[in-house]
Amino acid sequence: MTVVRYARFLALAASASLLFGAASEVLELLVNRVDEGKKAVGIVVATISPESRDVTPYGVMAKGTTAPVNGDTLFEIGSITKVFTSVILADMAVHGELKLDTPVADLLPAAVRIPRRNGKQITLLDLAMHVSGLPRMPPDFKPADLDNPFAAYDAPQLYGFLSSYQLPRDIGSQYEYSNLGAGLLAHALARKAGVSYAELLRIRILDPLGMISSGIALSESQKHRLATGYDASLQPARNWDFDVLAGAGALHSTANDLLKFLAAVLELNTTPLTPAMRLMNTVHHSTASPDMEVMMGWHVWKRYGTRIVWHNGVTGGYWSFIGFDPVKRTGAAVLSNTRFDNDAIGLHAINHEWPVEKLVPPKQRVERAIDPATLGRYVGVYRFGPSYSVQVSLEYGHLWVRDNSDKALELFAEKDDEFFFQAIDAQVSFVADAEGKVTKLILHVNGDDSVAMKVQQ
Repeated sequence: MTVVRYARFLALAASASLLFGAASEVLELLVNRVDEGKKAVGIVVATISPESRDVTPYGVMAKGTTAPVNGDTLFEIGSITKVFTSVILADMAVHGELKLDTPVADLLPAAVRIPRRNGKQITLLDLAMHVSGLPRMPPDFKPADLDNPFAAYDAPQLYGFLSSYQLPRDIGSQYEYSNLGAGLLAHALARKAGVSYAELLRIRILDPLGMISSGIALSESQKHRLATGYDASLQPARNWDFDVLAGAGALHSTANDLLKFLAAVLELNTTPLTPAMRLMNTVHHSTASPDMEVMMGWHVWKRYGTRIVWHNGVTGGYWSFIGFDPVKRTGAAVLSNTRFDNDAIGLHAINHEWPVEKLVPPKQRVERAIDPATLGRYVGVYRFGPSYSVQVSLEYGHLWVRDNSDKALELFAEKDDEFFFQAIDAQVSFVADAEGKVTKLILHVNGDDSVAMKVQQ
């Protein structure tokens, strides 16, 4: 689930891709991505402004069919669910049911020990802002089914982890994107309300905004409108199920429903959630990137003299994006049934003034077989900067890159020392010294190179 936003490795690739090119119309972007680039099966883009609302679809719900995607097609929206979780928190605070600084421990069973540090407790706001000190996922999160990784992680496991975890830094001191924290927040809010998280979503957001197609568990009729998901190589992917961490990524939605949500966020109409939406905008926190900060549930790009508030979501077979320009009061949502980065399309749809070049399809790259002994030379930890490293491991005959994300990104060999990703339009080169010892990794994204030194075998 991306990571939306992002762990920094994904953020680097996604942010650089904003410069990948421009077309004057959203439809041209979609035709390029689906037909020319062969990087998606179906995409729907919804745009909104004070003057108009538009839905632009292209592609199909499933390969081998002619059923087109449209504004009522359902998609998994992954980590965009976290925005909805924060809206619930804000709405409950507005109505005096709790406070933003309520300790999460107050909403959990007394037997659960929530980690503290220097006398400070983790609050609900800390969880919403990703500054709780909790990791992205528990270190012992090792799903038996990697194609449906969250399905078996339940409340007893969550409670057991929390009761034994030691925070590595002071609460509130540093941003670290956390699926665990967002899932814990939603679980705590549902306990406070005395209903399931799915029902809480329905009561507090979906029904008040008329988002009639959205939800976690789908009816039989809704399942017929759910687009089939595909991985980055356009192979069918499993749908994801969630248990206790549902608030981190379990929601399904449509372009038409997300337009209703954006209209409420932009206050293009008055809704019961208007005070909650305003409250969410009042709290900001810095991140490790000077171009990005975090709000309750949202991230904020600060570039090219403008600010775009956004989040994305990634599951096994889907990539989603939602965002808005608070000054121009324009917004966009992008839903795709393929796990390939489409954030740039959403950002361009929100603000056409963001600098882009002529759009070209991502280069079609061909994998070649590499001797496992050669691959083994690249295994290790690579440091991009003082506070950020990635781990390269050799599993199942392929190299994988991890940076505490939900699921590792797989590298595919193009040459002995040059590799590419399928999930994002980015490449990696490994560099050796005169003695043949691998010393660095270079990430290539649209002409931008970032060097990471190898610091550990």
